[in-house]
Amino acid sequence: MANNIHITFLGTSSAVPTETRNHSSILINYQEENILIDCGEGTQRQLRIKKLNPGKITRILITHLHGDHIYGLPGLFQTLSINNYKKVLYIYGPKGTKKLIENIFNIFIHGERIKVEVKEVNGKFFENEDFILQSYPLEHDTPCNGYIFLEKNKLRINKDKLKKLNLPNSPEIKKLIEGKNIKIDKKLIKYKELTFKEKGRKISFIFDTRLCPNMKKLAKDSNLSIIESTFLEDSSKGAALAKEYGHLTAKQAATIAKKENVKELILTHLSQRYEHKEKVILDEAKKVFNNTKLAHDLMTVKI
Repeated sequence: MANNIHITFLGTSSAVPTETRNHSSILINYQEENILIDCGEGTQRQLRIKKLNPGKITRILITHLHGDHIYGLPGLFQTLSINNYKKVLYIYGPKGTKKLIENIFNIFIHGERIKVEVKEVNGKFFENEDFILQSYPLEHDTPCNGYIFLEKNKLRINKDKLKKLNLPNSPEIKKLIEGKNIKIDKKLIKYKELTFKEKGRKISFIFDTRLCPNMKKLAKDSNLSIIESTFLEDSSKGAALAKEYGHLTAKQAATIAKKENVKELILTHLSQRYEHKEKVILDEAKKVFNNTKLAHDLMTVKI
C-alpha cells in the first residue's frame, strides 16, 4: 500500500493578500518529510490554524525571491530558533537564494541560529530511496524555479499469489520487495513471480511564469500539477498582461495540463481582482481541462 501524500495550501493569493487568501505557500507531507514550497507572509499563522508544527518542516523549496513568496521566512526562522530546532533545515532555490538566506539571518535573527544548508539548484537536486526532487527554470522577471516531487517506483507483493503458496510466516518474505529471490523450506521463491511494480506518483509545481518550454517538462504525466493562474484570458488583454508580467492565464494552465497528460490540475496564485468571483477562473480552465480544481487557503488534498 502506497504512503499517502498530503498537500496543504497555506496561501493561494498572488502579490496582494485578500480577506480569504494568504500569500503563497504549500506544504507537502510524505512519510517523515514535510516540504514547504515558498513561505509568504503569514505562513506561520496558517500552519497554526491547521495545527501543523513548523518544527517538523524538513526542507524549503523557494520558487523565486519576490516578497509574496519569501516574506514569511524571517519569522519562521526565528520561531524555529526559539523552539530549539535541532535538525539541519535544507533550503533550495534559484540563483540569489544563498545571499537571501544569509541576509535574513544577519538582519533578523539574533542569538543562536538554526543550522541550514542552502543550495541554488537546477535539475535533480535530491534523491533518497523513496523520492526525487527536481527543478527547472521558468520565465519570470527574476530567476524562478518550477519543482517536481517524484515518488520512485516500488515493488509490491501480490498478496493473492502469496496466499496460494501457503508459506509459513518468515522475515525472508520482505526481501521480495527488494528484488531478491528467497528460499523457504528449501523452496526457491522468485520475486518476479510474486511482485508487481507500483508506479510512483509525480506532483509538479509551476508558479510565476509566462508560457515557456520548461512548463511541459514539469507538467508531463503528472498525477497532480499545481499551476498559477493569475489572469483570466477571456478578460480584456488577459493574455497580453500575463505575458508582460510573467504570469499565466487559467486557460494557459489548463492547456498545458491537457497537452502534457496531467491527471488532475489545481489552480492557485489568484489575483486580488478575482476576490469573491473566483469561479470565473475555474470556469475558464474547465472549458479546456475538466479535471481542474481551484485551491483555497487551508485546503488539503491527498493523493
